[in-house]
Amino acid sequence: MGVDAVLYRRVRAGADRRRSSYVSIEVVADRQDVLLDLLTRVRGGGRTPMLDRVEPLGELTVDAEQVPHLLTELRCLLEAARAPQEVDQIRRLARLAHRCREGRDVELRFEGD
Repeated sequence: MGVDAVLYRRVRAGADRRRSSYVSIEVVADRQDVLLDLLTRVRGGGRTPMLDRVEPLGELTVDAEQVPHLLTELRCLLEAARAPQEVDQIRRLARLAHRCREGRDVELRFEGD
């Protein structure tokens, strides 16, 4: 029951281009609950208020404007990481966050199972 991070791009449709849908363009999967376990360990410590809102059955959306704050919280997670797979997961998430910050019409979603 991990929490996947998915980068989405907004696609405008229709003649007036007012209707939008989202397509997944990259995923950082959490098949072994690495991120979920790490978030559980740091939750409520006051250093990761945005990531504290990530739930195993919910969804948290982060837009490009929020990415700098997310990157700060990911650095806090990196300090709490104990295992190489945790460090790797955080680095993969940071790369995805950088893509979100640099992209147009993109958002990053943390999606529970």
